[in-house]
Amino acid sequence: MEEEKNYKENLHFGARKVIFQNAHDLRRAETPAEKIMWSYLRNRQLKGRKFRRQHAFNKYILDFYCHECWLAVELDGSIHDEKMNRQYDDMRTEELNSSGIKVLRFRNEDVIKNIHEVLERIGAYL
Repeated sequence: MEEEKNYKENLHFGARKVIFQNAHDLRRAETPAEKIMWSYLRNRQLKGRKFRRQHAFNKYILDFYCHECWLAVELDGSIHDEKMNRQYDDMRTEELNSSGIKVLRFRNEDVIKNIHEVLERIGAYL
């Protein structure tokens, strides 16, 4: 019972209600790359690991998250090339790492054009 409570508390790491709502909204407006990625990650298709999409964690929303491995998979479009966005992504990754979460980042184009290579890299971490 205590183990399940700790699992659930650590699952979202204190995310507030507004973060859950934003995550819900993002699940309804997935990008083409997210749609492709989810088709390969859902239902424990990758090495038997459970992934969640648009997962609320603390003050962030993780594109894809495997709680069993504390792994976040982030998909980045061209907006992430802008300096301010790169700095924010770096700070966010640092914070997630300090919470024990490993972050793997992939370009949307890589997911669309080379999904099997992307899945190999994720699988290598798992």
